Amino acid sequence: MKARGTLIRRSPLTETSLIVHWCTHENGIVKTVAKGARRPKSPFAGKLDLFYFCEVEIHPAKSGDLHILKDLTLERPRLGLRRNYLQTLAASYFVKLIEQVSEPEAPAPELADLLDRGLNYLEDTEADWRAIRHFEKQLAEFLGVRQSGIEPIHSIDGLFGKTPKQRSELEQRLQNT
Repeated sequence: MKARGTLIRRSPLTETSLIVHWCTHENGIVKTVAKGARRPKSPFAGKLDLFYFCEVEIHPAKSGDLHILKDLTLERPRLGLRRNYLQTLAASYFVKLIEQVSEPEAPAPELADLLDRGLNYLEDTEADWRAIRHFEKQLAEFLGVRQSGIEPIHSIDGLFGKTPKQRSELEQRLQNT
């Protein structure tokens, strides 16, 4: 199957392979194994980094939820998210929120689109409190949990659990700017 999405997490599986999580438009949050990705001459070399937007080809697992990443085309590396710690922190917060409210492998193109719009905005614009709150508001509206007079993040918390820890650090750092 082919999909387009953002690399949201990666971790070592073996000495030569990685587990890579994607937020895709077609299949929601998907876990893949990138065999040989840690080898110097891997076809995946330089293409598997956080926040990269790619077209991926995935071979579905016969059992379980760990699929095989066969191929990918890097479409947008979003290098601007690495220009400073605050940009990376805000991008990580957006990813954590999407992960928190998503069911694995449940298509939710609206969530993938929201994440893409948020990351693309941060790539080009300095992170600020207004952007963080706008993302939370859009997420609460999509989830159908936005309530008048209540901060959107509190509505999300009420249904999906504790707010990701990145939010308190973002709040603290953004108040000092």
